[in-house]
Amino acid sequence: MSSAAAAPPDPDDPGVRAWSLLLRAHAALVPVVGREVERGAHLPLSWYDVLLELNAAPERRLRIQELGSRVVLSRSRISRLVDEMAVEGLVRREPDPQDRRASFAVLTDEGRAGLRRAAPIYLDAVRRHFTEHVRPDELAALRDALTRVLAPHEGR
Repeated sequence: MSSAAAAPPDPDDPGVRAWSLLLRAHAALVPVVGREVERGAHLPLSWYDVLLELNAAPERRLRIQELGSRVVLSRSRISRLVDEMAVEGLVRREPDPQDRRASFAVLTDEGRAGLRRAAPIYLDAVRRHFTEHVRPDELAALRDALTRVLAPHEGR
């Protein structure tokens, strides 16, 4: 093993530059989209993320642990997030009959209504702040590339 310290990453390296831009785009756009969803639908973006995952799940319910692995914005505090949303009537907790230590988050009718109210606002914000700035062929290439990047990490 060499005693010399590793060289810092070259900021002109195309991979490092692409990674940096991806992080910066995420950091810039998530708060903007979040403000628009919150202002228009009175729903934090992290709650929209939870509602979206529950709506897509079988029987519109997921174990809390599985929900935590699926959401994008608040993985580390999913249990608290579900509790906050339950107070507002958007989800409810149900005990897992197979494991008394676990519980399910279940989407309520009020939660589905909130999701339907927020979806057009979210989609419009994504279109205006992201897709309008990228050509269709670039979107396809970006989607394909990010799918390949994510594939070995899905389910972790």
